[in-house]
Amino acid sequence: MPKQNTNTRPKQKKKHIISANKPLSARQKKAIAAAIRKAQMQGRRAASAQQTIPYKEMYPDGICKVKDNYFTKTIQFFDINYQLARNEDKNEIFENYCDFLNYFDQSISVQFSFLNQTVDMAEYEKAVHIPEQADNFNDIRIEYMGMLKNQLSRGNNGIIKRKFITFGIEADNLKAAKQKLERIETDILGNFKALGVQARPLNGLERLELLHCTFNEGEKDKFGFHWDLVHKTGLSSKDFIAPTSFDFRDSRTFGMGGRIGTVSFLQILAPELTDRMLADFLDLDMGIGVIFILSLSTSRKL
Repeated sequence: MPKQNTNTRPKQKKKHIISANKPLSARQKKAIAAAIRKAQMQGRRAASAQQTIPYKEMYPDGICKVKDNYFTKTIQFFDINYQLARNEDKNEIFENYCDFLNYFDQSISVQFSFLNQTVDMAEYEKAVHIPEQADNFNDIRIEYMGMLKNQLSRGNNGIIKRKFITFGIEADNLKAAKQKLERIETDILGNFKALGVQARPLNGLERLELLHCTFNEGEKDKFGFHWDLVHKTGLSSKDFIAPTSFDFRDSRTFGMGGRIGTVSFLQILAPELTDRMLADFLDLDMGIGVIFILSLSTSRKL
């Protein structure tokens, strides 16, 4: 008698792998259309620009509830003179940086964000405005302020470069998340101090302003959100930061408000990297965002 096949495991469906270097095949387009229809039936497809933004609630203290059991915080950090340092100092900085990265374990999701963004120079110049005073030094103030404005206009081509680290943890509720995130925040700030890097945590309003600037880069609409507006208007914070629209119909680019962008993914497996690689990316005088996610953590982020 022929042997019976005792393997009763169901056959797995063949996955449709989409390559960024090849046009979509008819089969891949059909699979995407089916996934969209399924999402529509299950109510998971975003029906507005606000629903496309992947978080549930932002709190005034800077904690963001991304999912029911996932919370994040963000810290802004600034440059140090690494390239001008002596070789011994570079080695010490690098060792401290390795210790910093080794601090994070599997329970913490970590994302570094390096953003080059165009700014309204008129608004940016307000930061270097020096008001006149009732003394004899106003001429010096005016001259110094003019020098600073001239440096702004020539030095960055209207590009402001900012750096952030966003970290997140799983927790049962906001109270439990707050305790864990504040402890991690203290440790991160201490590690930055050991590196000689200035850093500060962002509150909720600053995180929303950062998101508004990212979603509405180049637009004339100003960020005008206050926490009491949520109660007075019944709107959510997303209504104050969302662009006019998101457009993901094209497989190679996306639309965000009045701008068109594209995303590139780079996976580096080289055993050795130059310390100038990231700096060369960020030296580009154009609007660009570089997101670096530590491989030891999950890729959930905001």
